[in-house]
Amino acid sequence: MVLALGAADAACGSSAPPPARLRVLVTRLPKDTVSFEAPAVASRCGRPGLGLLLQGSAGGNGVLIWLRPGDSLASGEFSLLPRADSTTPRGATVAVRFMVGEAAHGLTLDSGAVAVTLTEASLSANARGSGLDHLAGGRAGVDASFESVPLETDTVACQVRL
Repeated sequence: MVLALGAADAACGSSAPPPARLRVLVTRLPKDTVSFEAPAVASRCGRPGLGLLLQGSAGGNGVLIWLRPGDSLASGEFSLLPRADSTTPRGATVAVRFMVGEAAHGLTLDSGAVAVTLTEASLSANARGSGLDHLAGGRAGVDASFESVPLETDTVACQVRL
């Protein structure tokens, strides 16, 4: 029944927006790569001027991007901010968690940038860079793409916690 309804929508020219997705490739040289996909959401921060959070996770893997746009959110490139930076008005903080077997790895990007494309209905973001994987004791490269993520109407708390 669902398949028939989907086919009817397609035949009538109805175009549903693509699902909000996160696609990630983590490269740990010289040995391996980890890739995963997950559903994604974007939420505005509760206090004005704090920006928005993009997040996606599935099965122990996930990415969180905190965009701090300064005066207003617009398409463009955001430089990376250290996790504890609470004063720089414009930039992004990117955290990544990924599983290798049963071991959970995590890192915060310390080099690279986040490119954001904003439309009326959604936003897309691509975070590319690298950071220190403390569990493995080496650096890992990350390419994380958030695709067609609508902004939710609910807000979330955004603040730096040390």
